Amino acid sequence: MENTAVKNPAQKKVNLSLKQYGMVLALIAVYLIFAVITGGKNLAPMTVNNIIMQNGYVIILAVGMLLCVLTGNVDLGVGSVVATCGAVAGTLIVDFGVSSPVAMLASLAVGALFGAFVGFFVSKLEIPPFIVTLATMLMGRGLCYVILQAQTKGPLPDSYTWVSTGFLPTIKVGGVDMICIAVAVVIAVFVVLGDLRAQAVAKKNGLPTVHTWQLAVKDIVIIGIEGFFFYKLGCYNGIPIMLILVAIVVAIYHFITTQTVAGRQIYAMGGNAKAARLSGINTQKVFFWVYANMGLLCGLAGIVLSARNASATPKAGDGFEMDAIASCYIGGAATSGGVGTIVGAVVGAFIMGILNIGMSLAGFDTNVQKIVKGAVLLGAVTVDLLSKRKKG
Repeated sequence: MENTAVKNPAQKKVNLSLKQYGMVLALIAVYLIFAVITGGKNLAPMTVNNIIMQNGYVIILAVGMLLCVLTGNVDLGVGSVVATCGAVAGTLIVDFGVSSPVAMLASLAVGALFGAFVGFFVSKLEIPPFIVTLATMLMGRGLCYVILQAQTKGPLPDSYTWVSTGFLPTIKVGGVDMICIAVAVVIAVFVVLGDLRAQAVAKKNGLPTVHTWQLAVKDIVIIGIEGFFFYKLGCYNGIPIMLILVAIVVAIYHFITTQTVAGRQIYAMGGNAKAARLSGINTQKVFFWVYANMGLLCGLAGIVLSARNASATPKAGDGFEMDAIASCYIGGAATSGGVGTIVGAVVGAFIMGILNIGMSLAGFDTNVQKIVKGAVLLGAVTVDLLSKRKKG
């Protein structure tokens, strides 16, 4: 009898998609390049700590900006809104003696109001987001100067600045914080278990699985990166409060974009807004909450920035919108919308942070730094567009 047995599809192996991890490889490459250029200065524990402390606001804004980018738009007013939110908090504390928690809540409320303002004009009146956010850029900056009366408000109390300058308690052994090492080990375990679970689910459902050796290489690289990162933090002052705050924000929005109906609706709008509307998605509601959410995160970034500076300044937030937008596109978001991930935006923000700190350590002129960042952004978008044309 003829053997007609078919090979179990669960046994089929596929190669790991390098494109999925291209930005991680780019992150490593950029970091190593500046390690050579700076003579290893960016490998120092203090520098690794500063990547988080000085760029936490970029990560927070990039997370919110990604949702705007997924709809095929951007928010040009985030820098001004950040400055205004910080100005409100700083003025309440310095001039009116308000407690730090109340000032923080006020900052979040002002940011949310800005976001709702943009969301109303975009969703209800259908004014193009570019125009509305350009208006908030101008209005927010003017309002910031009015609130501060063109002065710097500070210094802000420790109860406020701890958000950006504080650290968790440490348990030092041999000059290294054991809490950092423990966190690194826990993350490594979750990475491995996550891949094992994904492979098991694929086998159970008869889907192709990735070659074991490729998964092993990927896990070694990821664990190596996070292990190096936490070891350097452990050699400094331990885990910053800023890192915990950023991790919470990233985790929440990663869950929203990957596991909720609201997240799927945003991706659907970016892919084809008209089709999304015809399929029953309330696009007005989605637009409103996307921009209201962006405003709320601007309020959080305003707290983080003013806490980092221990003061509120009229020129705070200048150019932040460019860093946030660049982080999204460098992280793999599509200019047309519908494509991009929170993790990609975070990786893009880290690349921007490493560029900023690396060029400063190397002694690059600030104008040259702008040229380099502009070139990196243009390159990322060009690669994305060219790859789409080849597929077409």
